[in-house]
Amino acid sequence: MKRICIVITTRGNFAKMKAAMRAIVAHPDLELQLVIGGALLNRQSAISDEIRAQGFEICATLDYMLAAETQEAIGTSAALCLLKATELIEKLKPDVIMVIADRYEALALAQAALCSNVLIAHLEGGEVSGSIDERIRHAITKLAHYHFPSSKDAAERIVRLGERPDSIAIVGSPSFDLLREADGAGLARVKKRLAGDNADIDLEHPFLLVSQHPVVTEYANAEAQYRVLAEAVLKLAMPAVWIWPNNDAGADTVREPLVWLRAQKDCPPIAIVSGLPIEEYGALLRRAACLVGNSSSGLREGGFIGTATVNIGSRQMVRERGANVVDVACGVDEIVAAVRRQIAHGQYAPDYHYGDGTAGQKIANFLARFHPPLDKTIAY
Repeated sequence: MKRICIVITTRGNFAKMKAAMRAIVAHPDLELQLVIGGALLNRQSAISDEIRAQGFEICATLDYMLAAETQEAIGTSAALCLLKATELIEKLKPDVIMVIADRYEALALAQAALCSNVLIAHLEGGEVSGSIDERIRHAITKLAHYHFPSSKDAAERIVRLGERPDSIAIVGSPSFDLLREADGAGLARVKKRLAGDNADIDLEHPFLLVSQHPVVTEYANAEAQYRVLAEAVLKLAMPAVWIWPNNDAGADTVREPLVWLRAQKDCPPIAIVSGLPIEEYGALLRRAACLVGNSSSGLREGGFIGTATVNIGSRQMVRERGANVVDVACGVDEIVAAVRRQIAHGQYAPDYHYGDGTAGQKIANFLARFHPPLDKTIAY
């Protein structure tokens, strides 16, 4: 029995891994060791409740995140994650630790596994995005033994980084597995959630979905960038569901622009939500007239669904994208004009560049059948 340790630290982690976790639990040759940590132990605790409610057994927690969201605090949180993940690995003794994408704690988890002689599986390696994410992502690729890229192009980059072709399984984005499921229940839950936010937003009529994360390499400009987005939303005069950002350096600076926005007498209805389950987020994404911000979900899940997206600034500057995405600089007039063009266009055809919604079972099967050596060298 191969023990697979998955550490879930954000709402996005659960969305990406839920289908794979189901498949691992069901596989006769695999055992799931599920750990929750990071934001799921505080402001996104609702996701922890959702994980438990869906029948997943949580075997440990990983509490490493400081309350502040400055560059210094994030660096300290990464160091604490390395320390506590090393202790966790010694306790659980997993055969494989699954590292998700490109956040700062992902690199700490990979380093802890490296120093503990534990095999590393990496989801969503090989992609090009720019900013700090890309450097973290490629660093984890060089540490990993199993590679689960979302696209053929990403897989080819992993090979060019010197990884063995037989260690790579192109699986697509696992969150698509959940988006393929009927969203009736998710729609009902998100409607109930919004009703409690005192925002008069009818999801059957046009609304904006806003998802903007701080760009860590542009940390000093985070508040000004949020203010630009807030001014654009005000000018568009449409109801908006605003997703609270990830716990990256600069995330707290969204507060003042949102306070300013809501204080304007002509402010449209605004609902601010955090920690949405993927089923609820997917229901919003399907019905949004436009997704605006800099989240990769506009390029990935938005492309899969066909949601018109306006991508702002540099955070996703070179990530692969479909026809549903329009890129703009961080300026009020540019954002407003692009959103209006996208709304006029309407829904796009689905794009399957990042997968077709069958990733979970592929991940479990590959983990069970592939047995890489612990030591690895460049394969060219």
